[in-house]
Amino acid sequence: MKRTLLIAALLAIVVGTPKPSFAQDTGPTIMSPAQIGEIFCILRIGNDMAPVEGLLTPDLTAVIENAWSVNSAYEDEYPGEKPPLGDGLPWQAWPDYAPICQVGAVTINGDRATVALNYTFPDYPDANFTDNLQLVRIDNAETGFTVWRIDNIAYAEGDFRKALEAAFDFV
Repeated sequence: MKRTLLIAALLAIVVGTPKPSFAQDTGPTIMSPAQIGEIFCILRIGNDMAPVEGLLTPDLTAVIENAWSVNSAYEDEYPGEKPPLGDGLPWQAWPDYAPICQVGAVTINGDRATVALNYTFPDYPDANFTDNLQLVRIDNAETGFTVWRIDNIAYAEGDFRKALEAAFDFV
């Protein structure tokens, strides 16, 4: 039920209001960087990042698949021990659950965009932090359209890709 509500909310954000009957159909709606940030925030707060897979670049998807493969090999070699990705993927700088995630500034520079994600702890404002989605425009072979996709997440120190690599430094 929660997943159905989440999917319905995501579709409402992407689709928006219906077109007037006299509007010309120009094809699918292409999500803006801000909309991708909103979806990412909804998924973070909902603690279900599975739907974000469709918003990743093929390169980042391959990096994640490789990390899970190495993680599985570790589990096979050391059964019973907590694997490097035992807490999941590092989708944000800090593992603490932030009850609020809001899209901040969006910067577009050619085929690259940065979307600030402001994580807020109302009871502990000193714990607030901001991560930045790094998006690139890619050609979608299935639709023939150029779309925005997440290629990395920059933290105050480091980033998502580096965090995945660092998880396996001791392996």
